[in-house]
Amino acid sequence: MDQENQPRAYGNHQAPAHYESGDGCLTTLIRIPVRIVVLVIVLPVRMAWDALVATSRAADRMLLRPVGRALAWLCRVLVVIPLVRLYESVLTPLGHGLRWLGAAVFVWPWVALWRHVVVPVVRYGIVAPAVWLYASVLTPVGHGLRRVYRVLLVPAGRGVATAIGRLLTALFVWPVVGVWRYVLVPLALTLGRLAEYLIVAPLAWTYRELLTPLGHGIAWLAGVVARGLVAAVRGLGAAVAWLVVTVLVTPVGWIRRRVLAPVAREMAAAIGVAWRIAGYVSRAVGRALARLAWYFIGAPVAWTYRTVCTPVGHFVRDMVWAPAARAAVEAGRAARGALRTARETVRQARRDAWRALVGRGPVPEPREPVAPLARTLGSTTTVPSAAPEPEISLRKQG
Repeated sequence: MDQENQPRAYGNHQAPAHYESGDGCLTTLIRIPVRIVVLVIVLPVRMAWDALVATSRAADRMLLRPVGRALAWLCRVLVVIPLVRLYESVLTPLGHGLRWLGAAVFVWPWVALWRHVVVPVVRYGIVAPAVWLYASVLTPVGHGLRRVYRVLLVPAGRGVATAIGRLLTALFVWPVVGVWRYVLVPLALTLGRLAEYLIVAPLAWTYRELLTPLGHGIAWLAGVVARGLVAAVRGLGAAVAWLVVTVLVTPVGWIRRRVLAPVAREMAAAIGVAWRIAGYVSRAVGRALARLAWYFIGAPVAWTYRTVCTPVGHFVRDMVWAPAARAAVEAGRAARGALRTARETVRQARRDAWRALVGRGPVPEPREPVAPLARTLGSTTTVPSAAPEPEISLRKQG
């Protein structure tokens, strides 16, 4: 009964089985049939999964990658390279021409108008007269007005403001200050004393001697009632909580701990074990199918390629393709030579015809004396005993 509680190794994996100490004989007896049933259910799923994985890998390796490379090559040849050639050979010169045309039509005339018309007109027609008017007319007038303001207007304004201020103070400020100081302030002090003795003192005595004790009694009574209600609610809540725990929580916890958790644990362990065993079986079946495919298809195809196709290909390459390629190369060379000879003949005939029609023009005299820059290694002058010149020599000055 305790042998299932130990971790068991399946290949390179370990299946730890952590069970509670309460597992009995019934759990151990049910475990093996459950795992067998789960293995029977999981094995087709695992084999189908492995088949799908192998198929997807083979399709990716044999179909998707070559198709992707071919599509990429076609896209590069049919789309990218033509677009690049179009951009480099057509759009770029066209853009440069449009830029030059736009600058010539829209930019250069406005620049010339601004530089040669607007700037001189503004400088010599507006700015220069305005500067002269400011410097020669407005500045002296402004200085004279400032002196008149400082010498005449400022002292006269100060005297008038002082007289008006004293007149307003004598007419309005002093009477208002006398009424406030000698009439309103004493009247307000008298009314305040009367209100304090007749209203504030009775209200303070009523609050201190009647309302405060009455409020303390009402607060004490409300506290007693509230504490009683809180105690009753706490007792009722404790009773309801005990009832809920006893009737619902404890049975549900026992069912989860004793029934659902072991069942879920056993199912998870059974599925894990069955999945690993199904993987071993699926890989074994895959290896067997691969070996059969190699013996019945791969080996005959490899033998045919090695013993039949390779010698035939070598024979065709050496006896047919190589001579044909050499003959094509020689024919191409001969054709290019013939075309080159024909072009030279036509060019020479055109020169001769042109010379026959218009004649040979005068040969221009060389502007500088023609002298060899250097002599060939080992060459000497006409005198046999003279030493040869160096390989690189400066041009002689005539």
